Amino acid sequence: MNTSPVYTTENECQDCYKCVRHCPVKAIRVVNGKASVIPGLCVACGECVKVCPAHAKKIRIDIQRLKELLVSGAKVYASVAPSFAGYFKGVTIENLAAALMRLGFAGVSETAHGAESVSSKVSTLLKSPSTPPLVISSACPASVDMIRKYMPRFSEFISPVPSPVRAHARLIKDKCGEDAQVVFFGPCAAKKNESDAHPDELALAITFPALEAFFEENGVTIPQDETAELFLGPAGEGRFYSIEGGMNDTIRESGDGVRYISVSGLDNFRRLLEGFDPSVFETGSGSFKRKIFIEVLACPGGCVNGPAMPRGSGSLETIFETDCAAPIRQSASRAEVKKCDSAAYSPEHVEKPDWDEKAIAAALAKVGKTCRADELNCGACGYNSCRDFARALLEGKAEESMCHTYLKQNFRRTSNALIKYIPAAVVIADENLMISECNRHFAALVGAEDIFDALGNLAGMDLGSYLGDFTDLFNGALEYGSETEKFNQHFGDRIVNVSVFPIANAKSVGAVVQDVTKTEFRREQIAEKARDVIRKNVYTVQQVARLFGEHIAETEIMLNEIAGTYESKTQAQSNGVMPSGGFN
Repeated sequence: MNTSPVYTTENECQDCYKCVRHCPVKAIRVVNGKASVIPGLCVACGECVKVCPAHAKKIRIDIQRLKELLVSGAKVYASVAPSFAGYFKGVTIENLAAALMRLGFAGVSETAHGAESVSSKVSTLLKSPSTPPLVISSACPASVDMIRKYMPRFSEFISPVPSPVRAHARLIKDKCGEDAQVVFFGPCAAKKNESDAHPDELALAITFPALEAFFEENGVTIPQDETAELFLGPAGEGRFYSIEGGMNDTIRESGDGVRYISVSGLDNFRRLLEGFDPSVFETGSGSFKRKIFIEVLACPGGCVNGPAMPRGSGSLETIFETDCAAPIRQSASRAEVKKCDSAAYSPEHVEKPDWDEKAIAAALAKVGKTCRADELNCGACGYNSCRDFARALLEGKAEESMCHTYLKQNFRRTSNALIKYIPAAVVIADENLMISECNRHFAALVGAEDIFDALGNLAGMDLGSYLGDFTDLFNGALEYGSETEKFNQHFGDRIVNVSVFPIANAKSVGAVVQDVTKTEFRREQIAEKARDVIRKNVYTVQQVARLFGEHIAETEIMLNEIAGTYESKTQAQSNGVMPSGGFN
């Protein structure tokens, strides 16, 4: 079971490292070409889920836990994020509530209610003289974890207020009792970290795609002609939280002495704080005319572009729909805004080994980088610099094969060695049959050793001028993308075997030409010797046969003579006449 909010389906990972390039905290470990999320380092922003071309990065589903909760007999309430307008197009919150009620929820409410109570609390904090000059919003759990783990010196400036969904869960429990179970529905993966860390407040966090699949599984459609009453009633300006700058719109007041800044995207947030030393607030060395409040959202453009949202969900159309559905007013000016509890955010600093220069240099040398000029910092590996990549190698998060230039150099060295030392003529040409690479065996075969020795290659020369007899084979390989082999072909005074093959989807062509003249000559010599031996053997056999035939004839004559003599003696004896000499 996957317990991390974001995880990798390894058999689907395509060895592209795109997740490494886009992960703002590099919480990815690559082993055997497969990239997996490191739970302890991940802030669950879900950026890897959005960019993975093979869809190997997933957000934990949790639907089975929801099913168990709904049949447990508990009072289960749905907290729906305002970004629903970008996912369920053309559907009102009341329509969505009707569908959720069919699934068995005791009530449906808008997370925006929690957002409004958060805005009211923050507005009050900003007016307090004891509040530090810098306040960072706590609305986005991925941003909060980013600060706590990777910029811990700014943790004390996170507004001491719970996130909107936790505040909303608190409101529901205050109304319905502590035994009420709250389930959040939205576009966020980081909300799962909140539910895991605060199960007493938030039972589950489910994404919109998982909810949509749950609807389909249960045969529930979202009715556009049916509505359900919302628990706590319809929300107001809290719906703006789904859009970058929306929170600031709910707390900004003219003349309050606060500079409001909104930033979305964790890389942008890091750049905003990079180089700033918060210790100036303690020393009093800075001159601060007003407080600065930073509304930060992990997803570029806001929650409407969350990792579980479809492409185009953060369009101007969605912003207009949200704007039309919510009044423009400040939460602080609303008397009916509920009280919001305080929350604390302590640092959870991720310790990183402090590698010395010798270790980094050794790691760089493994990928062929032995001097500063070798450090191209191309970023193909996913890291911002070669030295960052070297640190990742030392930490066991990366593999040498991730270095694009190292792979390229390795391939070039390997291919050059193969071409150089293979005991045959090798040539590679482009689609116009201009030579791009060859070895000296080829130059020797075509009589161009002097040019090759002078230039080191025959690049740029017309292949047809050297192998014109086989141009049709090269053109065929380029046109049809097929391999061709021809044996015992006459090439001048030589005999050659030719193998022609397409390269890179028939954008170039290669050939291996083997001079078999000596082999064929030796073969003829052997054949001639064999024929001579055969002739001698045949002659010998014939001689043996002849001699053997003569011997048989002589034997036959002798035997016939003996048989005749024996026969005549036997006949004379039977007649009583003994031949001269008789029988002795």
